Amino acid sequence: MNHRFDCAQHRRQFFDQAAANWDALEAEETHIRLREIVAGLDIAPGAVVLDVGCGTGVLLPLLRENVDGHGHVVALDLSGEMLKRALSKGQPAVYVQGDAESLPLPEGVFDWVVCNAVFPHFVDKSRALDELRRVLRAGGHLVICHTASRQAINEFHRSVGGVVAHDTIPGKGEMLRLLQEAGLMEAQVRDEPDRYLVLACCR
Repeated sequence: MNHRFDCAQHRRQFFDQAAANWDALEAEETHIRLREIVAGLDIAPGAVVLDVGCGTGVLLPLLRENVDGHGHVVALDLSGEMLKRALSKGQPAVYVQGDAESLPLPEGVFDWVVCNAVFPHFVDKSRALDELRRVLRAGGHLVICHTASRQAINEFHRSVGGVVAHDTIPGKGEMLRLLQEAGLMEAQVRDEPDRYLVLACCR
């Protein structure tokens, strides 16, 4: 427990320090790919969506477009500084600071849980997936996505070094095993040069 807490603290500090320059690092092609990914999810108007690791809020306007005026979006991040910058952009959402491995949220309330560019940073991925499944409604969907391939993401984290040097996306077999053990079914893994996408369902 202490080791997990220490890792979470170090990651929080890392992303707090990175928040000021985060948006400047986002390429236009990233936004194009994210729009394509979200559009392909077929999120219905009125849906309740959790954006895990929302960062500075890059995904929030896309999610708001899909849920329409009748849906709800909850934006969660470990970093308080990231949340402040997301909040400053004025997107309608409930903003929550918290750890994906111990979500401060009730069970069975979300139609969609979306993890964009955050899954590698979960210290205990099994624990995080258990929590993500817990807050999904029956029939709800988990999405794990990146705007680059698994290999590119893993190499990027190694190049950054420090606290994120060993933050990786597991191989396909390991990912499918983790999802199944968490009770997430009908899992699909798509790994392409311009995106990485995992879809799974809560039964």
